[in-house]
Amino acid sequence: MTSQEGQNESHQAQTFFNLSKMGRAPSMSDLANMKDRGIKLFTGNSNPDLAAGIAKQLGINLGKAEVGKFSNGETSVTIGESARDYDVFIIQSTSNPNVNDNLMELLIMTDAIRRASARRITAVIPSFGYARQDKKDKSRAPITSKLIANLIETAGVDRLICLDLHASQIQGFFDLPVDNLFAEGLIVKYIRENIVGKGEMVVVSPDAGGVKRAKAVADRLGVDIAIIHKERKRANEVDNMTLVGEVDGKADTCGTLALAAETLKKKGATLVYALCSHGVLSGSAVTRIESSPLEELVVTNSIKQSAAIKACKKIKYMDISIILAEAIRRTHAGESISGLFKEDRYN
Repeated sequence: MTSQEGQNESHQAQTFFNLSKMGRAPSMSDLANMKDRGIKLFTGNSNPDLAAGIAKQLGINLGKAEVGKFSNGETSVTIGESARDYDVFIIQSTSNPNVNDNLMELLIMTDAIRRASARRITAVIPSFGYARQDKKDKSRAPITSKLIANLIETAGVDRLICLDLHASQIQGFFDLPVDNLFAEGLIVKYIRENIVGKGEMVVVSPDAGGVKRAKAVADRLGVDIAIIHKERKRANEVDNMTLVGEVDGKADTCGTLALAAETLKKKGATLVYALCSHGVLSGSAVTRIESSPLEELVVTNSIKQSAAIKACKKIKYMDISIILAEAIRRTHAGESISGLFKEDRYN
């Protein structure tokens, strides 16, 4: 037990003593106040740099936890400090790299902290893995996102904080509160600070599913919107793209891949920027970015990137630690999360 924990225990004991001298039992509010020891943050190996940034924003230290593997490949978790009666937040993306390892770390850390008598456990998942497997789109296909939701709930998570889920309806897979945060404000801020002034702009959605997000960004910037209709032969392989809207002579800001950039260039766009919430960047993505007409690919730091990817000069990063830290603070204090995005604090 640390000296701080010892002081907390001593303070609680003294409070009970004082209440008994006053001739009354402690009320529920007295007990609640004594149990609120504050926030503790823990993280696995998915993105320790982001977790450290969130802790810095909150002015606290990350909790002590050893997360690794046994010699047989099983995940090993040891929580190195008390979590009893704390409001615990586990910061762990369940996406690449090492999707399944990251998921197991989250589940096992949750179980360990639940058994350590935490008051509440909130899983902060900046990038939610298996999010694209959210429907049965062919015969005998699983709905893996729902399975992951069941696993997270069974492990003992009380609340979930995510960033830009692939589809908002994934929130309905959970029977617990889910706060889906948005990187929209950071994207608008980046555009205003780094792209505005380089020419007339249009915001392009790379597919029908992104139209709502693209329109929200376009409305805040006061510019036009266009849409790319894409046809696929198979998963992750685009066969054809058709542009709906005008981009001739304009600097285009959109979340898209190399083929979309080529399509826009052929239609007359002078500069093409891609802005995305999550930089999955799997397979040969970096090579395609390097050889594409893209000026920049701007992503958040929700996913831990390799040194090779970070070395790509076209890839830029937006730091989401400030958004996640404020969401954690508001969750702990019982304040509105939606109010976080009504304010124009990030742009």
